Amino acid sequence: MLNHLSNKQLPLPERLGSYSPDDVVFLLKDLSEVKLERGTEDREEAIQGGTHYSEMLPVEYKPTADYLKLFHETLEATARKVARDAGIVSERLASRHGTDFVLASLARAGTPIGILMKRYFKAVYGADLPHYSISIIRGKGIDENAMLYMLREHPGRRIQFVDGWTGKGAIRNVLAEAKATMQSKYGIELDDDLAVLADPGRCSETFGTREDFLIPSACLNSTVSGLMSRTVLRDDLIGPDDFHGAKYYKEWLEDDVSNLFVDVVCSYFDEIREEAKAEAARLENLPEANVSSWQGMKDIARIQQDYGIADVNLVKPGVGETTRVLLRRVPWKILVDRLDNPNLRHILLLAEDRGVPVEVYPELTYSCCGIIKPLNGGPS
Repeated sequence: MLNHLSNKQLPLPERLGSYSPDDVVFLLKDLSEVKLERGTEDREEAIQGGTHYSEMLPVEYKPTADYLKLFHETLEATARKVARDAGIVSERLASRHGTDFVLASLARAGTPIGILMKRYFKAVYGADLPHYSISIIRGKGIDENAMLYMLREHPGRRIQFVDGWTGKGAIRNVLAEAKATMQSKYGIELDDDLAVLADPGRCSETFGTREDFLIPSACLNSTVSGLMSRTVLRDDLIGPDDFHGAKYYKEWLEDDVSNLFVDVVCSYFDEIREEAKAEAARLENLPEANVSSWQGMKDIARIQQDYGIADVNLVKPGVGETTRVLLRRVPWKILVDRLDNPNLRHILLLAEDRGVPVEVYPELTYSCCGIIKPLNGGPS
């Protein structure tokens, strides 16, 4: 498949991140020494003015004591459920594909989930699946050099994409585009299936749950993602023979809970394995669990109409995406399905900290939606 590409110059992986290389290899160019951060208001204005989000980074802030306390409480409360859901999605993959494939986590939210899946396959099946973290960027596509590297290193093996959760399904669409691009440019046939821990947007056929709950790794930024930044793609920094870039925030090492998160969740694998196998078998035989209704996007259209929001990118659905809005964007308001939803404790805490109004929006598929403030016209 790659004979005609054998002479193509591909980059080699650098040692990045606070995870063990046994857990994940980052196929990313180290941009740690480059000043890429811009303040929240400045970055928001740039994004809404047409600058692509991948050309800069949000400023990483030290989590407050209250917020770290919430992370630890959430981890304690949900670790078993996260383990079970990671087991379910892994078992569904095992039933379809066995254990001979490569895990390709989409940086950065996919990385901790990919590690959980890799460790589950090792613990339950004794299979050591290769696991990489690669960049995929809405509006710019997948890192083709990372794809070619994995295919060269593991010829003939299927690549399974992994992410943390679904929102609007934008990344699923980018994967579909990537599949077409790799076929037309290189004659390579990819499977654009996306395995996720949670699929509240109803846009994946491979998931552990469709409940929109707080995955503890959504609580924090780099300090729960191997100290890695979001991925960066800018022509002056990334050449044709480079991987997409990212920063490794070594200075945050004392605040890092990345390995704590995966270790605590993995400690439940023995306890949940039979439960996960049974639930995976049930889902595999359930017709509605093997199709995507894209119900989440129907909700988004209703929100856009009700609030007069022209740009769909200003609506960020689901607990994970709403968390990101509150941590690194300029929120306008937060919509919730109900105020007593136990999955929303950290959302309500963050909204209160930032003075963002919270409104109940009935019959929401998700637990919540974050709406980014339009800076030029629109609702006010």
